[in-house]
Amino acid sequence: MVATKWYIHPVIAVGVLINVFVLGLAIAFAHDQAALWRLLVEDGIVEWMQFLCFVFLSALLAFLAVEQWQREPKVNLQLLAFVGLSALVGLAAMEEISWFQRVLHIIPPEFFAQNNRQGETNLHNLALGSSSLHKAVLLKIIAIVGLTHNIILPLLAKKRPGVRTFVEKFGLYLPPLSASVIYIVLVALSHLLVDHPRKGELGETFGAVHYLVTVMAAYFFGVNYGKKPVFQDNADARRISTLFCMMLVFLLLIGWMLSAGAGAGAYIASHPGFGAE
Repeated sequence: MVATKWYIHPVIAVGVLINVFVLGLAIAFAHDQAALWRLLVEDGIVEWMQFLCFVFLSALLAFLAVEQWQREPKVNLQLLAFVGLSALVGLAAMEEISWFQRVLHIIPPEFFAQNNRQGETNLHNLALGSSSLHKAVLLKIIAIVGLTHNIILPLLAKKRPGVRTFVEKFGLYLPPLSASVIYIVLVALSHLLVDHPRKGELGETFGAVHYLVTVMAAYFFGVNYGKKPVFQDNADARRISTLFCMMLVFLLLIGWMLSAGAGAGAYIASHPGFGAE
C-alpha cells in the first residue's frame, strides 16, 4: 500500500503529535532556563526519549530480520539491510547514554577521559580539533542523508515511481513526504524558537520518533511501501497499531520519569532520615 499523507495511519499521526508536544514544552519553557535545562540536559526528557526510541527501533529492525529469514532463509539485500540498520540504531542508542556510564556511575577509561569532550565513554563526542566528531562530521552526514531520504527521494518518487522501487530493492523504504516535511519543519522551528546551547537535542529526538513510527508504518503495515508488510490482515494491523500508539505515549512517560530520577535512590536522597532505624 503506497500513501503519502502523514495522517493516513494513526502510528504516524501519534508520532507527529508527540514531537509537537515536545517542541511545545521547549517553547513554553523559553523563559524558564532551569526548566529548559531539565528538558534538554544529558539524561533529560529528550535524551531519554531518544534512547528509548532508538532501542525500540533497533528491536523492531531485528524482528524484521528474523521475520525475513523465516520467510526466505537466505542472505539477501533485505536481510542485510535489517541486520545492519538494527546494529547501527542500537549503537546510536548506547552512544546517547554513554553506554550506561552515567546510570551505573562508572569511571570512564583514561582514553575517553582525555580525548572525549565530555569526559564520557562514547565515540561521537571524541575531540576533533577544536570541535567534536559529532559536530564536525556526524551532524553533516546526518543532515545530508536525512534530507536526501526524507525530501529529495520522496519528491523524485512522486514523479518517477521507479525511484521507490529502486530504494526498496536495497531493503530500504521511503517515508511519506508529508510526514517528512512536518519533521523537517519541526527541526527548523526548534532552532528558530528555542534559545539554548543544547537545542539540537530536540531535532535528534524528532528524528528518533519520526523514524520509529515511519519504519513501523512501512514495514509492518505497508504505509508508503510497495512490498508485503508483516501484518496483512486488516484486523490484526488495526489492533497492533492501537497498541503501538499506546506504547509511544508510554515511552514519553518513561522518558519523563527517568529524567526526573524516579526510583529508590532518589527517594532515599530526598529523605535523609529514611532507613536510619
